[in-house]
Order: sequence, then structure tokens, then C-alpha cells
Amino acid sequence: MKDKIVDRAAEMFLSLGFKSVTMDDLANEMGISKKTIYTHFPNKTKLVAECTLHVFHRISEAIEKICSMNKNPIEELYEIKKHMMVHLKNEKSSPQYQLQKYYPQIYDTLRNKQYEVMRECVLENLNKGIEMGIYRENLNLAFVSRIYFSGAMSIKNIEIFPQDIFPMTELMDNYLEYHLRGIVTPKGRTILNKIINSNQQ
Repeated sequence: MKDKIVDRAAEMFLSLGFKSVTMDDLANEMGISKKTIYTHFPNKTKLVAECTLHVFHRISEAIEKICSMNKNPIEELYEIKKHMMVHLKNEKSSPQYQLQKYYPQIYDTLRNKQYEVMRECVLENLNKGIEMGIYRENLNLAFVSRIYFSGAMSIKNIEIFPQDIFPMTELMDNYLEYHLRGIVTPKGRTILNKIINSNQQ
């Protein structure tokens, strides 16, 4: 039952927001009593913490799987972006922003975990791209991997990027293109343009 509660709560938090969903909402949605939820989670904060870890592990596993497919590094980043959009429900409710605002300690823990996974993933992607001649050889890898993570976090800030002006799908596409155009070689630019053109058709 605990796993079912986490699964359903995670779905609701991502769709509606961490602040919006109450324990009553979750109990009603699942057709169980609030008491059953409190048997497994003494309060909402504990449930939120468990749900964020659950989603983090699920996404991390999916990213590892994509990285193990040996795709071209540019395609790999677009594949990861596509997966994130599906599993984060297009972030309509700005869950990351709500998490930061209402559950700052959980947000900090999650952010540190995200940083470790993303930094490693981006460094592997960069090294592979350099070896293939589609990323520039003179890149400062420590800088690029950190600035990529920093930017990926920043575009989720709805105060800087209001969603009525910057829909998340468009924002992630623009950010990824911005990142890649700064690091590709002419050979890489050809691949990037091909992907962008095929996505627009």
C-alpha cells in the first residue's frame, strides 16, 4: 500500500503542485481513508520527501538507460529532454518552484542529488562529443557541465520565466539549442540543425 500511495501522490504532486494537493485529496483520489495514509506517513512533509526521491530515482534510471543506448551525444540530449517532458507532465504546476518555496530542505536535498547525476551525465556526453568531433576540443568541461546544470535549474523559475510567456516545452527546446550551439563544431552543427528541422516538421 505504501508504494501505491507514493505512486499516486507523486502523480498528483506533479500534475497539480505540492502545495495544492492535500492529504484529503489523496485519500479521496485513492478511495482510502486518511488514516491509512498516516499509517505510512506521519505528515505531508514525509510524503513529499518520499515522492520526490521516488520521481528522482525513476528519472535517473531512465536517463541511465538512454545514455547506455550509445546514441550520438546531441540526439542523446534531445532524447533525455523528451523523456523529462513526458514524465514531469510538462511541469504545468511548476512542482520544482513549489518545492523550493514550501519545502526548502527537501528541495536542497533533491537539488544536490540532481546535480551529481546531471554533472556526471553531462561530462560523459561532452567527452563523447569531443571524441566524435561534434563538440569543440577546447571546452572547459568543469565550467560547461556546471553552467548547463545551473541553466537547467534557472529555466524552471517561473518568476524569471513566466509560463504564459515561456511554455516549458518551448523553453527547454530553446535552452538545449542555446547550450549546444555554444559547444558544437561545424560537423555537430549539421547534426543539430537536422534534429531541429525534423522536430519542427
